[in-house]
Amino acid sequence: MHEVSVAQALLDKVIEECLNSGYKSVRSVKVDIGRASGVVSDALFFAYNALKSDTIAGESSLIINEIDIAARCDDCQKEFTTQEKYVYECPFCSSWRFTILKGKELNLIEIEVD
Repeated sequence: MHEVSVAQALLDKVIEECLNSGYKSVRSVKVDIGRASGVVSDALFFAYNALKSDTIAGESSLIINEIDIAARCDDCQKEFTTQEKYVYECPFCSSWRFTILKGKELNLIEIEVD
C-alpha cells in the first residue's frame, strides 16, 4: 500500500512548512487527488490518521477533494469527464486513444494552522 509513503511525505511537508513559518499546530490539511492518480483516498485517509499522532499535526483532519478525470479523444477530438477511476474508451466514438487532461493530480492545497 503506497498510500502510507504518500501520507508520510504529505505529513513531512506539512510539518516542515509549519515549523519554518513558526506555527505550533495544524488544524487541517486539504489535498486534491485525481481519480487517475493511483492513490486510494480511503487508504490515504487511514494512513494519514495513523501517522499523525505525536506530531504537530496530531489533532488535524485530512480533507480530500477527489478530482474527476477529464480527457480528450485523439480520434474525434471531443472532451469528456468521468467520475470513474479508469477510462477504457471515448464515450462518443469508442476509441481507445485519448489524452488525460485532468485527474492525475496529487496536490497539497491548504494547511490550516493555529
